[in-house]
Amino acid sequence: MTEHVRFPDVHGIAALGICEALLLALTDANIISEKDARDVLTDVATTHQEAADASHTPDGLGARGYTRAATKTIASAVAGPC
Repeated sequence: MTEHVRFPDVHGIAALGICEALLLALTDANIISEKDARDVLTDVATTHQEAADASHTPDGLGARGYTRAATKTIASAVAGPC
């Protein structure tokens, strides 16, 4: 039997790239400010954190673990380059 290679977060990586490109395009076109873009990311991080807190899955497993990882990734984007 042939095993299929699984990429569990390929859709998330694609979505993140699309969102990043949209935020950059919106700021480059002066449609939104850089502060507005950071505020959007902060709102998303807060929503993910609240979802993780409300989850009944043991920490580090399943949706809760992925949600916490997403929150950390988004928070890093808000903080910008070191």
